[in-house]
Amino acid sequence: LLKVVNMATQASPDLFLEGLTVRAKVLPVVYFNILDHYSRRAEGQGRVIGTLLGIENQDGSVDVTGCFPVPHSETEDTVAVDMDYHKSMFDLHKQVNPKEVIVGWYATGHEITEYSNLIHDFYSREAENAIHLLLDTQLENDRMSLAAYVSSPMGVPNMTPGTVFSPIKVECRLHDMDEVGLQVLRQTIPSPDNRISLSSDLEHVAASIDSLQEKIQVAAEYVEKVLAGDAPDDRKIGRYLLDTVSAVPKVDPSQFEKMFNNSLQDLLMVVYLANLTRAQITLQERLYSVL
Repeated sequence: LLKVVNMATQASPDLFLEGLTVRAKVLPVVYFNILDHYSRRAEGQGRVIGTLLGIENQDGSVDVTGCFPVPHSETEDTVAVDMDYHKSMFDLHKQVNPKEVIVGWYATGHEITEYSNLIHDFYSREAENAIHLLLDTQLENDRMSLAAYVSSPMGVPNMTPGTVFSPIKVECRLHDMDEVGLQVLRQTIPSPDNRISLSSDLEHVAASIDSLQEKIQVAAEYVEKVLAGDAPDDRKIGRYLLDTVSAVPKVDPSQFEKMFNNSLQDLLMVVYLANLTRAQITLQERLYSVL
């Protein structure tokens, strides 16, 4: 049971202080876990909190790779956090992912409350530079904003100390598998029941080729506009296009077509063998049930 005795000041999330090297790189699964925790909150509970897990890098950045909820309750005068539950969950998590450590905590909402200082003080004893992640589930300004903070002490000697929460840069870190999953979830938006059927391997290849052609077309149109003087040139974009084109190996078109066809035939053979095996297993199961 924690009692409110300290003051907390929240700096603007758009103001990044110089000298702060801490920045958070958050995986999409963390956002989904926070939203799932909020959707399962108790009736009448305003916000939810939980522990952030991740890896601290030498350059000052923090990879937030996971999280778990922590039960808590808030009243007008006190806030209670189940610390035993927090420690038990972290001990169990270490058995599966020993490299991940506590890097901070999350809360839903768009502002830091008077209780945030007390909760953050607890997590500051668990992590050197504990990160406080805020996910606005109330859709303030019609958008789900995201902000991250680190704390610093403030005040004058012989007076009641306080804490200032300074914003840090936060970005979404995507792996290839995460990007594929998000693309599939995005396709469920126009569906009436939010469901779609998964595409086959060949359909994935066709969709990837179509997407690549669209991006090449956009890049080609931009280059033509720059050469014609209809668009301002950007050296960063030019270097990026040069690096992208240089990374593609120079292969004769006929050889590339032959390599692609061979790979496609191998893929079709694997699909055929998999379907043949599935049919044999189904036939064997039916014969076994009859006999």
